[in-house]
Amino acid sequence: MAKILENLNNTIIAGVVLAIVLLIVVGWWHGEGVAFDQAWWSFLFRWLHVLGGIMWIGILYYFNFVQIPNMPKIDADKRPAITGVIAPAALFWFRWGAMWTIVTGIILALLNGYFIEAVLIGLTDDVARHTQIGIGMWLGTIMWFNVWFIIWPAQKIALGIVEAESDAAKAAAGRRAMLFSRTNTMLSIPMLYAMTSAQNIF
Repeated sequence: MAKILENLNNTIIAGVVLAIVLLIVVGWWHGEGVAFDQAWWSFLFRWLHVLGGIMWIGILYYFNFVQIPNMPKIDADKRPAITGVIAPAALFWFRWGAMWTIVTGIILALLNGYFIEAVLIGLTDDVARHTQIGIGMWLGTIMWFNVWFIIWPAQKIALGIVEAESDAAKAAAGRRAMLFSRTNTMLSIPMLYAMTSAQNIF
């Protein structure tokens, strides 16, 4: 077991295997098997959507609840370990978690047949669920845009991945990344409310 857990790739593979075993065992236990119909594909992409969202929002919360508030407490000679190693790795999973989440969310909405209604936030059919999921989708899209087109370009400058014109420009990029990261943290609260309420209230 230790050999599996010592390697991240093996850990992820083991998790997927356990999920597949769970799928097969529960289907067998209830004598239903697995029907690869529209409902199953919808479930699969909802599961993948949630996995991506956990990666994305989890790292967003790490940045805002852990890294940003504690950076001033770290000695200047130790900060390069964060800015040169940990932050770039976290930003990789952060931005690709965002991409995975939005792509699987679009596929999920298309599979369930409410993509257009959600994009129009239920204005064409007056269904509360479409309004809620639509608001969640639009907030998620704004957050995804912030990640890819504002936060990541600014972080590349702030972390020295892209050369800054000056120290002032580097500091301004860091501040811009932080403010838009905080914006995403703020938007994540109503976004998650809208997403979950669409599934559980309406």
